Amino acid sequence: MPRVKRGVMHLKRRRNLLKRTKGYRWGRKSKITLAKPAARKAGAYAFAHRRRRKGDFRRLWQIQINAAVRSHGLSYSRFIDLLKKNKIELDRKILSQLAREYPAIFDKLVEAVKK
Repeated sequence: MPRVKRGVMHLKRRRNLLKRTKGYRWGRKSKITLAKPAARKAGAYAFAHRRRRKGDFRRLWQIQINAAVRSHGLSYSRFIDLLKKNKIELDRKILSQLAREYPAIFDKLVEAVKK
């Protein structure tokens, strides 16, 4: 059986791993035994937080809508309830965008919902 030398693949794997952990602190940026779990955990956190970001944005939109609606004498929950009762199907992202960028249109929407 021929002899297999693995130096090239070892160096390639090491180089790619250290490229991924570039900028980490202490030995996690330069030592393979510390870099491996650091890179693995970083990947797991990145995966989980890509999903968590959706909830973060939804919370932000709710806060922005609440702030805009308070000046009209409504609470966020009451406003959403009135929207549903009037069968206005705008999602929170669009509502917060209206409140931020087009306050006149948002005011008309709130007044229409209040009636």
